[in-house]
Amino acid sequence: MRILVTGTAGFIGSELAIKLLARGDEVIGVDNLNDYYDPKLKEARLARIKDHKNFTDVRINIEDREDLLNTFSKHKPQRVVNLAAQAGVRYSLVNPYSYVDSNIQGFVNILEGCRHNAVDHLVYASSSSVYGANTNMPFSVHHNVDHPLSLYAASKKANELMAHTYSHLYNLPTTGLRFFTVYGPWGRPDMALFMFTKNILAGKPIDVFNHGKHRRDFTYIDDIVEGVIRTLDRVAPPNPQWSGDTPDAATSMAPYRLYNIGSNRPVELMRYIEVLEQCLGKKAEINFLPLQPGDVPATFANVQDLIDDVGYKPDTPVETGIANFVKWYRDFYRA
Repeated sequence: MRILVTGTAGFIGSELAIKLLARGDEVIGVDNLNDYYDPKLKEARLARIKDHKNFTDVRINIEDREDLLNTFSKHKPQRVVNLAAQAGVRYSLVNPYSYVDSNIQGFVNILEGCRHNAVDHLVYASSSSVYGANTNMPFSVHHNVDHPLSLYAASKKANELMAHTYSHLYNLPTTGLRFFTVYGPWGRPDMALFMFTKNILAGKPIDVFNHGKHRRDFTYIDDIVEGVIRTLDRVAPPNPQWSGDTPDAATSMAPYRLYNIGSNRPVELMRYIEVLEQCLGKKAEINFLPLQPGDVPATFANVQDLIDDVGYKPDTPVETGIANFVKWYRDFYRA
């Protein structure tokens, strides 16, 4: 297939592009290589695929309507995976406008590109952050998620609502994927595992929020990518049993689906740090801090719908995933 993937210089997008190219797909990769974090890392990710005969590198902003729609018109993708976004909960308290530009304006441009170019399936990144103030665990895609705790989370919830509108109005099949704390080799420098590793090796203290009482459904990058590919290959169908009297949040009478992609086994943050210390062979100096605005104390994914519909459940334990990250980090940074 010819697949347009946005965010191909990003953590998840680059890994997804590698897997799609390996199975014979053609990938139209869209990214702007912005400086939210080190562009050299983004360039290094792209270097693994940029010379592949089936990869086309397109350097544009998804919020640039004309450039993006021209890209759709020129390449005519059959399917689209939107992973480009302004990421990060805490940064949304500092620079809210960047979330509106990329996650709202950019996403409506993606939807319009799909609508006007006969795309037969759009898969897009949502986030576990949409669960916000929910405390009923494990989080289910069938739960109400109307109480986000950050603008980042609100923008991802908005993406789900926008996608449903296009599924309903234009019969565009859309699938939203709520990712749970993705980690692994080639990960983002603003994520905890990367920052912890960097500081521990440098002999600097690490900041541990909520006094170390966080529980996270850490999900390894390969498991995330496998979930993306499996849902991409299953075009979202309507739910013939859907009723407006008892509306199901995860499905619709339109071709619309939502899935959690998480490990389904939360890990205490202190255990996560303990495994990292073992892999590094060095103890961390910890600076305990209170819960930060926008953060949630725990995440836990119910992945039964993913199992039922595409036959997949993430299964990489943190012991394996963290060891793989540390090996990559030492090799890449010669640490």
